[in-house]
Amino acid sequence: MWLGFGTKKHISKPLQGHIQKAGIQEKPRFLRQIQVSEIGDAKPGQEVHAEEVFLAGDKVKVIGISKGKGFAGVMKRHGFHGGPATHGQSDRARAPGSIGQTTTPGRVYRGKRMAGRMGGDRVTVGGLSVVSVDKEHQTMTIKGLVPGGTNGILIIQKEK
Repeated sequence: MWLGFGTKKHISKPLQGHIQKAGIQEKPRFLRQIQVSEIGDAKPGQEVHAEEVFLAGDKVKVIGISKGKGFAGVMKRHGFHGGPATHGQSDRARAPGSIGQTTTPGRVYRGKRMAGRMGGDRVTVGGLSVVSVDKEHQTMTIKGLVPGGTNGILIIQKEK
């Protein structure tokens, strides 16, 4: 089943084909293919609401894009402790230390934890519970923390 919402000005040709096949007039901002067993026979273009899928007390997992933190050093990004403040160390307090060996292997191993961009990743948080589903306002209350900032898009799935 395909799920989409919102409106977007320009979309790619393959997405245009999916939308025309479904008989939808609007160009959705968010479009994903999802597996749903709770909804019986959903027709193309039919609206599906949260109260049809989720009930209060259900265990769910939430997928979202975490907040971006920008370029971060190894102490903030990976929790390194840094070098000593004394014993001749004047500029190594927040440095990562050694990043490899010597002539053999003569390179830095792939996956070595270093400074770089932090956050802005796809994050899944499990073990959350649905508190309520409001049909009138089309909102859902979940107990616990969810990834991302305000007005971010979240994918909510029932836990197996």
